[in-house]
Amino acid sequence: MSNKSDYYELLGVERNADEAQLKSAYRKLAMKYHPDRNPDDKEAEAKFKEINEAYEVLSDAEKRRLYDQFGHAGVNQNGGAGAGFGGFEGFGGFEDIINEMFGGGFGFGSSSRGRNSARKGKDIRVDLTLEFEEAAFGKKQTIEYLRTEDCDVCHGAGNEPGTDTHKCSACNGTGEIRYSQRSLFGESISVKPCPTCKGKGETFDQACHQCKGHGIIKKRFSKEIDIPAGVFHGAQMQLRGEGDLGQNGGPRGDVIIVLRVKPHKHFTRDGNDIYYDLWITYPQAVLGAEVMVPTLDGKAKFTIPEGTPSGKQFKLKGKGIPVLNGYGRGDQYVKINVEIPTKLNKKQKEALMQFDIELTGIKTSTADSEEDTNSKPNTKGKKGNDKKFFDKLKDNFS
Repeated sequence: MSNKSDYYELLGVERNADEAQLKSAYRKLAMKYHPDRNPDDKEAEAKFKEINEAYEVLSDAEKRRLYDQFGHAGVNQNGGAGAGFGGFEGFGGFEDIINEMFGGGFGFGSSSRGRNSARKGKDIRVDLTLEFEEAAFGKKQTIEYLRTEDCDVCHGAGNEPGTDTHKCSACNGTGEIRYSQRSLFGESISVKPCPTCKGKGETFDQACHQCKGHGIIKKRFSKEIDIPAGVFHGAQMQLRGEGDLGQNGGPRGDVIIVLRVKPHKHFTRDGNDIYYDLWITYPQAVLGAEVMVPTLDGKAKFTIPEGTPSGKQFKLKGKGIPVLNGYGRGDQYVKINVEIPTKLNKKQKEALMQFDIELTGIKTSTADSEEDTNSKPNTKGKKGNDKKFFDKLKDNFS
């Protein structure tokens, strides 16, 4: 994927281009590189495919967001069979634009393959919201959605059981009507579904009472899926062949599951690592302490070293998010935030003042004389004096 051209550059638009600008740019390029205008030109054909792919991604808001964030890897079009991560199929609009420009007679849409040829069914999008831990460790989840099924009364025929069907006289049973149309490029043949039989090639005396002659109905469908550990917000899972019915014997469409992950009350995520802000008291920062911190695996004992400053960050190895479709886990980072006390009693204030004297050798009280201040030895950095002070401070705060 890394050798692919940038989609914005392919279409010749800025990264903030709106929908109208994208469509205009695509129309011009599609007209220029369309295979019917460049017969036997493999280079033009390849370019045409590239701009189709670029427009399909950038014209879809969700795909465009993923592309802007992750590049081509975020909209991988080559997902494997079954449930996997990949791009949408069938959510583009470029075929309609081509048919609109060329009247359907340039070999791109229906005219080249025939309205009665097998066509894949529509894709179905399902939005699924997960808790933070469910995304981290995966789970089994049952999803429900509406999809098309053959009518269980007429079994897809469209007519009321027991009534007759006839070959459509308007299209002679082909299901399509051909129109001659003149354009900038000369005369072209536009092929559209027969309005009389709606592309079926048959008419009937009485439409099925349940499906009203369509042959299909919408039914609620449920399926259990396995959500793998390590999925992220905005990830997509593709269930191949689980969408709407195809036409004329074509395969079913796919189900695209878009995952939404709720924020966590304690953690923030960056890739496979998670971050946690631990608030401690001033004495804990100075004297050190053993505390319990939350992790994805439950609470864990954590030792705060003596003299830990605010902003210090510690790593809990292997306590992060499992690697998606891989091995191992990220890490958890614990950032120390020291709460500075604002309401101290007299005894606590005296202890802090003594702390300052022990460390700097300078009395902070205005009652101290200059002589006392100058005569006080500076003990900063002397471990013995620091130790005595810590013992005193522990007594005062206990």
